[in-house]
Amino acid sequence: MKKSLLLIVLATAALAAPPTYKLNSKIKIGGAATWDYLFLDSSEHRLYVSHGTETVVVDTAADKVVGKIDGTNGVHGIAIANDLGIGFTSDGRDNDVTVFDLKTLAVKSKIKTGSNPDSIIYEPITHRVFTLNGRSNDATVIDAKTLSVVTASVPVGGKPEFVRADGKGHLYVNIENTAEIIDIDAKNALVTRRYSIAPCAEPSGMAMDPKGRLYSVCSNKLMVVSDPVAGKVLASLPIGAGADGAAFDDGYAFSSNGQDGTITMVGETSPGKFEVVATIKTQMRSKNIEADQKGHKLFLPGAEYTNVEAKDGKKGGLQAAPDSFEILVVGR
Repeated sequence: MKKSLLLIVLATAALAAPPTYKLNSKIKIGGAATWDYLFLDSSEHRLYVSHGTETVVVDTAADKVVGKIDGTNGVHGIAIANDLGIGFTSDGRDNDVTVFDLKTLAVKSKIKTGSNPDSIIYEPITHRVFTLNGRSNDATVIDAKTLSVVTASVPVGGKPEFVRADGKGHLYVNIENTAEIIDIDAKNALVTRRYSIAPCAEPSGMAMDPKGRLYSVCSNKLMVVSDPVAGKVLASLPIGAGADGAAFDDGYAFSSNGQDGTITMVGETSPGKFEVVATIKTQMRSKNIEADQKGHKLFLPGAEYTNVEAKDGKKGGLQAAPDSFEILVVGR
């Protein structure tokens, strides 16, 4: 009797309807429609937004801009070391990392990296920062305590895109041109293994769930779920076009599909079985995403776009309105 009741409870939980997410509001930032990654520090309610030559800081409790870090030229990503009171940005145009104070947002120093540092992460076990350098196809390793370069170049065997850390000293990186994921041993600064995530093509954004599984979004409109410990693909799901970011919140993975102006929501509907459970309307070109796992909100950078007619030698098509950069807030 007790066993039967347990099975019924488990089955009911597996079939429970997923929460409904929708576009609730927008946070006005202004300026040019130029952006890349976001980073959400849930403990401090701060969202760090890459914005061309600056990094904007948003208070997610009030959904308003509270500051910015200047001089982050061609900024791609942001990493935060709360235990050290400092943050880092990867500055693609200057081939360096900007180090800033978390309280004042004042720039403390600049550290040279490989060519075009893209994704960046702070690994808490080793207190090291890793930049994944898109043009030099390597990683630069920085000691976050001394702010000095530990290893200038760790070859990664292809063009690195996004990185996640498991909190146990491992970094997992999407390699775009080989459709692989690599495992970097943070302590020894070495690539220890790699595995294919076919049928994915050109993986870009990647999310990780609490069980350590990875969700890679791909240019051929797929999200591939993989187990990095076993080195194998668990599932591949259809998503919208133009995804560049992925996030995980409260049991669900999300891909931001910029070309379609949607978010695809993926859930594990029964143990080991993954399915698309919802499509959420956002807006065109919003291809990056970050999740607040405390407030259950999703944040996407974007702008107001209109179709412009080609005339007088000027190019037409979808163009951003001046001074319209903003953050979309999607929630329950």
